[in-house]
Amino acid sequence: MLNPWRLSLLSRLDSLGTIRAVASASNLSPSSVSQQLAVLEAETHTQLLERTGRRVRLTPAGLVLARRARAVLDHMETVEAELRSLGDEPVGRVRLGAFQSAVHSLAVPAVTRLADAHPHLQVELLDLEPHESLPALRAGDADIIITTTDFVEQPLGPDVDLVPLTTDPVVLVLPPGRAGRGPADLAAYAGEAWAFEKPQSYMANLATRLCRESGFEPRVVCRFSNYLLTLQHVEAGLSIALLPGLAVDPRYRVTTRELAVPVTRTITAAVRRGSPQRAAVNVVLDALRHHP
Repeated sequence: MLNPWRLSLLSRLDSLGTIRAVASASNLSPSSVSQQLAVLEAETHTQLLERTGRRVRLTPAGLVLARRARAVLDHMETVEAELRSLGDEPVGRVRLGAFQSAVHSLAVPAVTRLADAHPHLQVELLDLEPHESLPALRAGDADIIITTTDFVEQPLGPDVDLVPLTTDPVVLVLPPGRAGRGPADLAAYAGEAWAFEKPQSYMANLATRLCRESGFEPRVVCRFSNYLLTLQHVEAGLSIALLPGLAVDPRYRVTTRELAVPVTRTITAAVRRGSPQRAAVNVVLDALRHHP
């Protein structure tokens, strides 16, 4: 009998690529992950891994088992939820990954409504930026993600189903009192100090590209992984920033301007294609889709 936990480690290796990444995601040591995968090889009487230099990769048999395992694990979760339910009431845990601005604007309101309507449903919120959420979905570490179809560094392939949610304009965020008139031409802000996200994140890449397309290299004076810190920095008059409209918390005294060349991101929910339809997952998708 194959061990579901070992199958999940193999599936994560297919999604994450390295033993070290699997160990980090599973709260294990790399040696423990290697040992468990070796046991899985013994259980299946099949070579699942092969070494290439200092790394390991899945053999063709390993790839087949890893991808079949994801479907098996999904089905086990569905069966467990059905046994707990034995009715139409959605029960069990749904792991919902969302980027920062979607957490407070979309995810938290949806979860709040669901808590009243479905008391036996547990929604676990995960703070995942677009470059993190898709690998988590594919590895089975998230059941639903809120992401954007505009993050080209992590393309949404045919292995996921999309549920459109809303659109969100990117705006220029300025200290209080610097409103200006009409849409903002970024070229006029070439000499400013800029607040950016961490490198390689969605907004960091987008802001860099927009500044360069406007003819200048931004002078970045700080990088935050938290939009609230960015808003606080701008509010203090220390920088300006480009942020999604949903990220601009009204508690901060900042000014926003639309861009002369509008940039709008499409926000969508995504689930793994082919995963069994669970009542709990569907009710969370419905709550996200029908946000106020």
